[in-house]
Amino acid sequence: MTDVSLARVEAIVFDLGGVILEIDFDRVFASWAAFAGVAPGDIRARFSMDEAYERHERGEIGAGTYFESLRRSLGIGITDEQFAAGWNEMVRGEIAGVSEIIEATARRFPLYVFSNTNVMHHAHWGREHAALMHKFRRVFLSCELGLRKPDAAAFRRVAADIGVPLSNVLFFDDTAQNVEAARALGMQAVQVRSNQDLKRALVHL
Repeated sequence: MTDVSLARVEAIVFDLGGVILEIDFDRVFASWAAFAGVAPGDIRARFSMDEAYERHERGEIGAGTYFESLRRSLGIGITDEQFAAGWNEMVRGEIAGVSEIIEATARRFPLYVFSNTNVMHHAHWGREHAALMHKFRRVFLSCELGLRKPDAAAFRRVAADIGVPLSNVLFFDDTAQNVEAARALGMQAVQVRSNQDLKRALVHL
């Protein structure tokens, strides 16, 4: 990744899901479908990252309110407890090999996480992966900031809190929309499809 400038990188920011931790929506849909007695494909087809989803990630509504919106959009009548059980199936373990990459990079650069997430998921992965999270100087959460990627204000807020110009931040995310938004603001951003994308970018640093 020759577009990453060694001279300008002062901080590295990682997305969480799809970069550091595995996420699997299909496990969520399968769980909800089992509780509701419908096919997982029916849930998958009706689910969307709609306004309620985004508000939940910005911390504007709680899990109960979000689950109520899902009852309407998905057409299922399962309980909050059943929704919660399935919801936490999304976040899986660490992506193989990523801990070693983080460990090596942390010796040279200050590392941060910026995740679009919600209070319930944070309570789940924050506890399960506390040791890995301690390698980062700060973990920025959309549900605490009230801002989420790819909004420009979210990136500006993170860079300001780190105390580094946007152009001196190297950002890794698995979502093309987030990477494009970061680049539009002058950030150095890399889309991650596998650990090889991380390694290719970081080898220059």
